[in-house]
Amino acid sequence: MDKHSNNDSVVSERTMEIITSSLFLVFALVVMVSSIKLGAEWGSDGPQSGYFPFYISLIMLVSSTVTLYQAFMNKKKKDETFVGRESFRQVMAVLIPASIFILLVQLIGIYVSSAVYIAVFMVWLGKYPLWKAAAVGVGVSAALFVLFEMWFQVPLPHGTLFNPLSIVGVQ
Repeated sequence: MDKHSNNDSVVSERTMEIITSSLFLVFALVVMVSSIKLGAEWGSDGPQSGYFPFYISLIMLVSSTVTLYQAFMNKKKKDETFVGRESFRQVMAVLIPASIFILLVQLIGIYVSSAVYIAVFMVWLGKYPLWKAAAVGVGVSAALFVLFEMWFQVPLPHGTLFNPLSIVGVQ
């Protein structure tokens, strides 16, 4: 039996199977069409560029279609919980800040974004004092800066909107 009641469910197993198999089906169709454009036949000198992707996507298409059919036919799974509210909340507590971090990396660069991201997580989820979180965030970002920018001489994103490190002369 489910450990979550149906009221606690965010989404059912059946719904997730339908969504997932539909997405794989669309992906398989896109790959198949692209493979046909590349050439999905066996030429005189061997397989054309789209030959193997075409047949792999054909297998995906068939598998997704079977899964989609089974999901629609299996009415029992509509009552089974795929994810409960508390589990969903925990995933979102990590996913939403990670998505914001990715956006900030593009806008203000990886070093400042990493310092903020680490500090926020340490304070919010780890319940560390702000001064410790800030010290660790800045310390880790400084270490990454020295490692990548100075030692490896590999520049990481500095930000397209604003480069906060330009204040200290980092372009």
